[in-house]
Amino acid sequence: MKFLDLAKVYLRSGSGGNGCISFRREKYIEYGGPDGGDGGDGGDVWAEAVDGLNTLIDFRYQQHFFAQNGQGGMGRQRTGRDGEDIVLRVPVGTEILDEDGETVLADITELGQRVLLARGGNGGWGNLHFKTSTNQAPRRANPGQPGVERTIWLRLKLIADVGLVGLPNAGKSTFLAATSNARPKVADYPFTTLHPNLGVVGVDGAEFVVADIPGLIEGAHEGRGLGDLFLGHVERCAALLHLVDGTSGTLLEDYETIVHELEEYGSGLAEKPRVTVLNKIDALDDEERAFLCEELAARSGGEVMLMSGASGEGTTEVLRALRAHVEAARPSAADDEDDGAWHP
Repeated sequence: MKFLDLAKVYLRSGSGGNGCISFRREKYIEYGGPDGGDGGDGGDVWAEAVDGLNTLIDFRYQQHFFAQNGQGGMGRQRTGRDGEDIVLRVPVGTEILDEDGETVLADITELGQRVLLARGGNGGWGNLHFKTSTNQAPRRANPGQPGVERTIWLRLKLIADVGLVGLPNAGKSTFLAATSNARPKVADYPFTTLHPNLGVVGVDGAEFVVADIPGLIEGAHEGRGLGDLFLGHVERCAALLHLVDGTSGTLLEDYETIVHELEEYGSGLAEKPRVTVLNKIDALDDEERAFLCEELAARSGGEVMLMSGASGEGTTEVLRALRAHVEAARPSAADDEDDGAWHP
């Protein structure tokens, strides 16, 4: 299935049915009076998070969603049938944006969560509603309210605990393949990863989800390379794993490039907890490892870990460091329990 994380959708809720003008006409009943029924309400348009979806590819083939109109009222005080609702089935983690592509209307982060996108029009009143002591034969009925038309954007942000960031060929996909059952494409050329991949990793009996996104290059925030739109998939992460290629001749510049792109993207990515790792140490001797680790630690101002995704050296220690950040960000069981007391 092809990965798609952005889709434009056109919506229209159902219009309400018109009220009915009708009079009771039966033999031997001299004063029948009005008996026009009300129109039915138009259908609503909803978005619902469902299980089993991890892409918006369905919205590439269908972009228009129209709810059913309400039925008009009828004589003998009969109300028209309400229009049927229509539901957009979206994956968990979908953001719903207004037509401008910036205003967030809703953020669907839980399975089964439903959001009303467009409310259907109310049905009009029949002439029975307008009967009074001075107007016992009203020839008036209300039309149904029109439905709502709007254009929205659906943007998927994957639900993951840890996000992998780094330059192309920094070893992100190799790390994901070595530590999880995910099988991303691995090759010795840049931009092997063209869409995000998810993998479940485990260490010391605990599991968490890691997201691998396409590599960033200098100027990605300006659209160079594959751009920085894929960074949206790591906005929800508790921590970032920054992989730096130890075999690169511009190691410090590579590190600064990624940090700069995170800052330019915004959304708090630069402030997230970050584990910096010197990768591909299987190609370095002990002296080179120590020298490059010291250089990178001085530039980053924090601890630098050593790892080789290809050989597996140091991966367990990196996973343990990530697990600590993930568990610190997750709510504790005590916070989830309700003690039944009211809290202001």
